[in-house]
Amino acid sequence: MTLRPPAGPARADATHSPSGRGRAAQTRRSRAGAPQQTGTALRGDSAFPTSTAGLSNARTRIVGDRTGWLADAIITAVRVATLVGGAIASGWRRVAAVVTPLGWTLAAVVPVALVAGYALDWIELVVAGVACAVLLALAALYLVGKAALDIRLEVNEQRVVVGQSAEGEVVVTNRRRSRALGISIEVPVGAGLAELALPGLRTGATHRHRFSIPTVRRGVVPVGPVRTVRADPLGLVRRETVWTERAELFVHPRTIGIASMSTGLVRDLEGNPTRDLTASDIAFHALREYSPGDDRRYIHWKSTAKTGTYMVRQFEETRRSHLVIALSLASSDYATDEEFELAVSVTGSLGARAIRDSRAVSVVVGERTPEFAKRKVFAVRPLSTLNRSRLLDDLALVEHTATSLPLPDVARVSGAQVSGISVAFLVCGSVPGVAELRAAASRFPPGIEVVAVVCDVDAAPELRRVAGLTVLTVGYLEDLSKSLARSAAV
Repeated sequence: MTLRPPAGPARADATHSPSGRGRAAQTRRSRAGAPQQTGTALRGDSAFPTSTAGLSNARTRIVGDRTGWLADAIITAVRVATLVGGAIASGWRRVAAVVTPLGWTLAAVVPVALVAGYALDWIELVVAGVACAVLLALAALYLVGKAALDIRLEVNEQRVVVGQSAEGEVVVTNRRRSRALGISIEVPVGAGLAELALPGLRTGATHRHRFSIPTVRRGVVPVGPVRTVRADPLGLVRRETVWTERAELFVHPRTIGIASMSTGLVRDLEGNPTRDLTASDIAFHALREYSPGDDRRYIHWKSTAKTGTYMVRQFEETRRSHLVIALSLASSDYATDEEFELAVSVTGSLGARAIRDSRAVSVVVGERTPEFAKRKVFAVRPLSTLNRSRLLDDLALVEHTATSLPLPDVARVSGAQVSGISVAFLVCGSVPGVAELRAAASRFPPGIEVVAVVCDVDAAPELRRVAGLTVLTVGYLEDLSKSLARSAAV
């Protein structure tokens, strides 16, 4: 019988044997070197590309995947050239921003005159070239230094009415230790320019300059920004420095006060009874005989006992007033620009009165169709009715155009988009006739009181009623209040 050694001691002997020790050491070395081999294999694996594969930066576009000293030298040269080119471009932009066309002309004359003068031995050309160079050098001295000033722009009012005087003020304080000399200040005001020659200011001195802002036309007048100008007397160089931000002055259309009773015009002010009768409401109207289907809660039992017939209460319908003021911006609806300005003032007066009375009001204008659109844009743009100032701010920006919606389309879109309308004002010029006004009024749902305000400058005020439409003609803004009061009385 052959005896076999146990498994444990045999493995131990194998480990302690020379061959076993060699195999164990080799195993330890292989384990210690496994991560390095694995990392090398990962770096060379096709699933993990090299550092330059797939890159599209500036280096790879110039030298590709080359990494030698020549590639590094090329990249260094390109980087240095880029930095130098950027510095030159920045300096060129600064020079181009301060040199005027006259200065560029003299700068071009200098080399031509000197080269031609020395080549042709023409002393006059040489003198002219030297003189131009001297003028350019002297003009450059005016750009040396920086004005240590504190400049503020103050506009007294943010909003004014057209024709009302408005002023702005520039406040300049010298913060430098020496006297401030030779500086002019420019303030763009709308399409114009207010210029100020700054006098000599000692240290800490303040100079104030007022200038007027034109308000002859409705709109928004940009004021500023204030800039200082350093320039030579000949106008060869000019450097501008901006000191403030731009301010805006809103020039509102002229409006008048309208009596509160004239805003609703006829019958349906907020919470007031109308002429429409209903079976259930608040304002009692009369008693009538009971009809099948009437609500038994409204049976008047005392009258029923007296007459022996069931009698029910009848009420006048009350409703919340929602005014819509639609202003046409179509140039075809106005004969002159004065008519359009009058229409804007009428719209502002009506809307301001409704806002002051805390009534629900919507002021809309027709949208403009883009010049190259395939189809007409049927939409209206609502103006802000948050408060009177916001409404007049929006009205200061409206302008009539040839591609805006005409009055009938404005009425149709307004009637479809605005819900709960009780009274609608259509404001237009003198061009639309009665037939067109009736067509515009018919676009609103039944039961809506429609008032067309026709703005015809210098025309006598007139009131007409045409088949559910009230037409008011005003020649002056002051005629609006009288016409509305007369219509309400009628």
